[in-house]
Amino acid sequence: MVRDGVHTRELTPREREILVMTADGRSAPAIAHHLQLSPGTVNTHLLSSFEKLGVGNRAAAVAAATQSGLLH
Repeated sequence: MVRDGVHTRELTPREREILVMTADGRSAPAIAHHLQLSPGTVNTHLLSSFEKLGVGNRAAAVAAATQSGLLH
């Protein structure tokens, strides 16, 4: 899939949820606590999102997802 020039595979609902919380400035441990997951599971979802968005860090993932309309 291509959105605004960004090649992506569809994010899962959980990946999107975690990216929204990341965009709100929450840390992986805070997200994990809120969702009752382990921080490692949160990081796994984030890394999967990075791969799908073609980026290498949280800031770039949030920017790419926001720019492509994936977080709306």
